Amino acid sequence: MPTARIKLYGTNLEKLNTVIDQIKNISKTTKTKLAGPISLPTKNLVVPVRKSPQGEGKASWERYEMRIHKRLIDLNADERALHLLLRVPIPHDINLEIQLIE
Repeated sequence: MPTARIKLYGTNLEKLNTVIDQIKNISKTTKTKLAGPISLPTKNLVVPVRKSPQGEGKASWERYEMRIHKRLIDLNADERALHLLLRVPIPHDINLEIQLIE
């Protein structure tokens, strides 16, 4: 039976966890084997910006940060589970990649 490798990543951790919970519920209802979610390293994007616009005065900086959280799930892919997986509502700031592995 092929396996569906699902990679989820996004900036909002709460929305990411709700999508993962929905995938867990799908695996329970279809009685398919689920491995994960595996936490992958969080990517921190940091942008330092100077506070003063003209370059005069004290050199003070502001740091803006965005965190990208990643999760990996392996799900045994039968037809019913994949059909239900494609119907899961995904928020606009969460990205989902599905790979079928033999």
